[in-house]
Amino acid sequence: MPKIKTHSGAKKRFKLTKTGKVKRAHAFKSHILNKKTTKRKRNLRKTVTADVTNVATIKKMIPYK
Repeated sequence: MPKIKTHSGAKKRFKLTKTGKVKRAHAFKSHILNKKTTKRKRNLRKTVTADVTNVATIKKMIPYK
């Protein structure tokens, strides 16, 4: 079987944990930050696990991680 190409955008955005969960960063943290509260921006810094409905798709895009 030929190798599967890794999705370039996905490899920059997602990481896998040891247990196989997918870690991702929050959106809405790149610009227009004046109107957002400090608390909101601080919480957007944290990483979260990807939703269960998207995990299978993401794992197909990053097969060798």
